[in-house]
Amino acid sequence: MVSSIRKHFERVSAAQAAADAGDAPMQGEAYELMQAALFEDYRRLKSTQSMEKKAEIKREILPNYAEYVAGVLEAGQGAQDDVLMRIMLWRIDAGDLGGAIAIARYALKHGLTPPDQFERGTAAIIAEEVADQALKQMDDEGTDSLALLAHLVEVEHLTASADMHDQIRAKLHKALGYALRVANQLDEAHASLTRALELNDRIGVKKDLERLERELKQNAAAQPTG
Repeated sequence: MVSSIRKHFERVSAAQAAADAGDAPMQGEAYELMQAALFEDYRRLKSTQSMEKKAEIKREILPNYAEYVAGVLEAGQGAQDDVLMRIMLWRIDAGDLGGAIAIARYALKHGLTPPDQFERGTAAIIAEEVADQALKQMDDEGTDSLALLAHLVEVEHLTASADMHDQIRAKLHKALGYALRVANQLDEAHASLTRALELNDRIGVKKDLERLERELKQNAAAQPTG
């Protein structure tokens, strides 16, 4: 009971802080508490060298920020929030693409910027990091391929009008193309992989495109005529 009361308090406090901040930078006690926790967790992650171990730690600590994130997304008016942006990135690294995209919608709608050490813009970071994570997840047998495809479709939609390096957008189209191929949406997969190659001729999809074209031709030849 205490735990559920605590969670409710954290969510309500975050929502109030986000509402009070308006479109000014995030502030208030709820935000400062999360900043302090984030600083300690960040130090722990910095002292860990293994990327696999870092992802495990992120999966362990992310629930501690869930109520804060929910409160901000519920009542936020677009205040710049470095805690929220960091959690978005950690969720991607931890494999929680749905949770990350929930923040991404808010961040892109309100023009939130990434933490200082990132040279890329928010849309570019989301596109590239989600694509990288999606390509990694495709190799896991337990991956929900339809959910992964839905995430990639949404990220492509969210970032379609943003300015970013062609190589980044090519990577997103590569991931989307592979996800479409797994879903047996071959024409759409061919279009996405073709687009990836147009944007970056070193993206590494030429052989897959050739195989896909052969498969499409075989399917067309197998169709009854008349």
